[in-house]
Amino acid sequence: MKHSERAFQFECQGEPLVGIVSLPLDATAPPPEVGLLIVVGGPQYRVGSHRLFVRLARRAADQGLPAMRFDYRGMGDALGEMRTFESVDDDLRAAIDAFLREVPTLRRVVLWGLCDGASASCFYAPRDPRVGGLILVNPWVHTTEGAAATSLRHYYLQRLFSGALWKKVLSGQLPRIGPLLKLLGTVVRSRVSTWARPPLPAANARHDSAAGLPLPQRTGHQLSLSGVPVAVVLSDDDKVAREFEGRALPTPQWQRALQAQSIGVTHLAQADHTVTSPEARAELCQLSVTWALQMASQAPRHPAHPRPIP
Repeated sequence: MKHSERAFQFECQGEPLVGIVSLPLDATAPPPEVGLLIVVGGPQYRVGSHRLFVRLARRAADQGLPAMRFDYRGMGDALGEMRTFESVDDDLRAAIDAFLREVPTLRRVVLWGLCDGASASCFYAPRDPRVGGLILVNPWVHTTEGAAATSLRHYYLQRLFSGALWKKVLSGQLPRIGPLLKLLGTVVRSRVSTWARPPLPAANARHDSAAGLPLPQRTGHQLSLSGVPVAVVLSDDDKVAREFEGRALPTPQWQRALQAQSIGVTHLAQADHTVTSPEARAELCQLSVTWALQMASQAPRHPAHPRPIP
């Protein structure tokens, strides 16, 4: 083991939260200036499915990168009411404050987020100049239309080419079409609603809140405002990743952000949403540490002090 760990409590708006830092043990290395803050997807807590967050934090510390994982208010061992990924800015700011207190040499953090933890990171990053990079794993950009279109493309379309399906059809065992018709209806209604809606104002102003945009575009817009380097990881066997790939990546907002800031979009073969495969998990952890260290080598975008959240 090349790391040590310690648990501690910190506060967010008067509620106690629990954090654990993993720290490098190499006394000969220069003092670390960048740390990895693991932002969980909900409902989840600081250990992660199949101990993913524990493994990631320890791998980072073994390679010289301090890491912290923590519980939001209302999750795990933290008190307070449970909240959505769009209302955890205060929790993230409190966690970064605590991380910098625990490791006083830190000046910046890289946010690592899974699922809606990735989306929460996109929303938070423009508001805090201490954020020096983002690693986004299977980002959550769910919309009703997006989920329906993803199912049509990646499930029903594949079934059309399935020998088992046509064998049933030829033997008189007709498949159920109710779920398919429901999905088609959802897509059609959403398309009609989009066509009937007045066009949104052009989102080229840097401080445009983009509040009227759907979630896929809104996350990309906030990402572009952050100005930090970003790496995206998509599991091959995950509907959330497929929805992101089909509904967020092609949007102008995500294209602008990735062209200006991207380290890359990487696919994990034979990986599901929470990366339960040991091989894929090991690959993800190593990629994440490599990217975070790469982000750490880049110049900070702002002076190292937080900007007040409006």
